[in-house]
Amino acid sequence: MIRIAIDCRMIGSGGIGTFISELIPLFLKDNECLLIGTHEQCMPFVRLQNVEFCFCDVPCFSLKEMFFFPEDVLKKINSYQCYFSPYCNVPGGIKVPVFTTIHDIVFLDVPGLTGFAGRLARKQIYQRAVNLSKTVFTVSQFSKSRILKKLRCKKNVEVVYNSVPSYITASPSAKKENSILFVGNIKKHKGLKTLLDAYAAAVEQGLKSTLIIVGNKDNFSTGDEQTVKRLADFPEDRVQFTGKISNERLLQLYSSALVLVQPSLYEGFGIPPLEAMASGTPAIISDIPVFREIYEDFPVTFFEAGNSQSLCQKLLEAEKSPKKINLGDLKDKYSYSRSASLITATINNCLNSAR
Repeated sequence: MIRIAIDCRMIGSGGIGTFISELIPLFLKDNECLLIGTHEQCMPFVRLQNVEFCFCDVPCFSLKEMFFFPEDVLKKINSYQCYFSPYCNVPGGIKVPVFTTIHDIVFLDVPGLTGFAGRLARKQIYQRAVNLSKTVFTVSQFSKSRILKKLRCKKNVEVVYNSVPSYITASPSAKKENSILFVGNIKKHKGLKTLLDAYAAAVEQGLKSTLIIVGNKDNFSTGDEQTVKRLADFPEDRVQFTGKISNERLLQLYSSALVLVQPSLYEGFGIPPLEAMASGTPAIISDIPVFREIYEDFPVTFFEAGNSQSLCQKLLEAEKSPKKINLGDLKDKYSYSRSASLITATINNCLNSAR
């Protein structure tokens, strides 16, 4: 049994929040855990055993986190054997062994996502996580290769894959609608402009389906400028935004869509295709290296990344010949249980070797 202090402050923040939310109950089966986060973030775990809470609302990546983290929280953390972060942020003042997770280094690999100062700051954050960590965890072999190269990482890097969240289940009775689903944000590397161009071309060729974008349109003004302009070309009845939605609503959208499209130009893992297929919905995805790694054995449809004409044809085919997906044995290829076991085994080995 290991006594692990776990940072929960990113619960509710997209894929990283899901990653740590799914791992915590598995950690608690055989270990004692201190969960650091707000009351709301810790609430789902209050009835579990082997758990202690330390409430903290200090923002991640803030100066307060780095230099003025609360002494009472640090005292609690340092009373445990180690500290685990589901991301690359590490509060100042931690004296026990640190283990972090770098899901990707997109800000270093994709030009234009941030300015020079932002890129430099993010590199320093990544590098600090590497320097402080006994082991760095990441979510794909692709991300591992980028971390080793771009950060000149000499530390041990372990791959712990994402998996299907527990709230995603197939619904055989779900009624399919004429909808194409996009789950992501407007940042350039998500490839939404490619999808919009492909969708417009497919509509001209008779496509009837509505494009549903999971997200809030008002927040999209902070993203890629070209994509924002392209969005203005579509009437609201053809391209719809859901706004912020619950997990239950997301599952409904997955289950009812004809197809999910993930046109990303870069990802660390890219979980929406896995979630869609687990919901019984096929996925059309770009042929980037990480998707080839993660989804090669799955019943996905690849298209040439960044090529709207290639994607246009796939959209027309999906509407003409709609299908459902049965993952079968493939649903067990990625497992949070397996990832949790690898994380705790790695931590245990590091702690034992340091004695």
